[in-house]
Amino acid sequence: MEKIKLEIKWAVIFMITQLLWMLIEKLSGLHSTHIDQHMFWTNIFAIIAITIYVFALRDKKKSDYSGQMTYLQGLKSGIIISVIVAIFSPLTQWITATLITPEYFPNIIEYSVKEGHYDSVEDAQKYFNLKNYMVQSAVGALMMGIVTSAIVAAFVRTKSKG
Repeated sequence: MEKIKLEIKWAVIFMITQLLWMLIEKLSGLHSTHIDQHMFWTNIFAIIAITIYVFALRDKKKSDYSGQMTYLQGLKSGIIISVIVAIFSPLTQWITATLITPEYFPNIIEYSVKEGHYDSVEDAQKYFNLKNYMVQSAVGALMMGIVTSAIVAAFVRTKSKG
């Protein structure tokens, strides 16, 4: 456990940040009155997510590797963070859907049917539901976390001289 203490810290920071972002989305009306703009604004979180991974790998490099970290060490650290976030993503989805913004699913279902993205409420409900979002968030957190880790580790690693 001591070996992955920093990864746990940064995974928790990531998850808290996700929940705060959901609160900001809700308070700004992106889950209700401005739901038509949700798809655009929610993607801004990617910048925040990448920034967290940069800070996490820089922290790992400084704290655990005395400023000398290889690409593989950085990648491994990022993957560990991603796995932790993925494991807990169903919980963060549950918190989001039940505590932060329980009106999101009914609103997005109504909007997506009204806009013609789905033929019926039933069709929209098959996609916009907590179970589906829990699965998507776990898979997405793992996939995007690994890709982000691979890219960030390339920039944060110690470059060889020569």
